[in-house]
This record gives sequence, structure tokens and C-alpha cells, in this order.
Amino acid sequence: MRRALVLVLVLFLAACTSSTPKNALGSRKIDVAKRVAAPTMGGELMDGSGRFELAQHKGQVVVVNFWASYCPPCRSEAPELEKVLAATKSQGVTFIGVNIRDQRDPAEAYLADIKPTYGSIFDPSGSLALNFDVPPNSIPATLVIDKAGRIAAVMRSEVDQALLEPVVRDLLAEKA
Repeated sequence: MRRALVLVLVLFLAACTSSTPKNALGSRKIDVAKRVAAPTMGGELMDGSGRFELAQHKGQVVVVNFWASYCPPCRSEAPELEKVLAATKSQGVTFIGVNIRDQRDPAEAYLADIKPTYGSIFDPSGSLALNFDVPPNSIPATLVIDKAGRIAAVMRSEVDQALLEPVVRDLLAEKA
């Protein structure tokens, strides 16, 4: 019984560690015929600059990154997300962060430290994440929505530019 409990704890902690391989099990690009519509998603941006509504970005590729201030791989992937955004923004790619299962003060301190150029929604209950089938113990998680508003890629590990940018570029090349 004790061994099983330790194993469960190790697996839980491993979901949010920087030792997760870049192509971890659960990370995949979804075949066009198997894609499903992304759930409705929206919320006030944490910086107070307005609201983000996923539905308003149909026709664009949207990268949705689920993060938390207490997640070290979330912090280390932040510059990599910025690199992909800088390389693809002019082609109509939108990035949005979703802070899950966190408290506002640490989340705002995290944003002040990493200074992302894209907005984030505060989701302390984790309900937006659960709508995307992202459990709180599987962050960081990055989903890419295609131009038709369907989930086209799911990455349940820390991402870097070499992993994420080719997926985004492939989706940009697809017809809407």
C-alpha cells in the first residue's frame, strides 16, 4: 500500500517538473479528420486590458498555454513561447495564457517577472482547463487551435520553440 501511495505521489509531482521530455506521452498533433471543436473559452485579462474570447479568433491559429506561478517548467518555457509568438504573430497567430489553480498575487508576480507580450486569463477554479481536458497536475500544457476553431495539437509538457513552432507553422499552412 505504501509503495502504491509513493508511486502515485511521484507521478503527480512528475507532471510538473522540468525533467519531462519534450515529446512526452500525451503530446500530439491531431489528424484533421479527428479534430473536435474547442470548448467555449473566455475571460477577463489579468492586466485589466479587456476580455479574451476564443470565438473571436476563428480564422486564426490560437496557442493556449495553461500555467501556474508555482510550476518551474511553466517559467522556463515562457521565453520559448515568446520566441514562437515573435516568429509567427505577423501571420495571424494569437497566444493566450490561462493561469490555473493559483492565487492572484503570486500569478501577478509571475507575470511581472516574465513580462509576456500576450494576455492571460485568471482561472483559479481550473474550470477552463478542465473544459480543455487539462487536469491541474498536467501543467504546463499547451493546446493549439486551428483556424476552424478545433483543437489541433495537445502538448502536456514543457514546450520549446523547436517543438511548438513547426506545429504552429503547419496549422498556418492549412486552409481554414
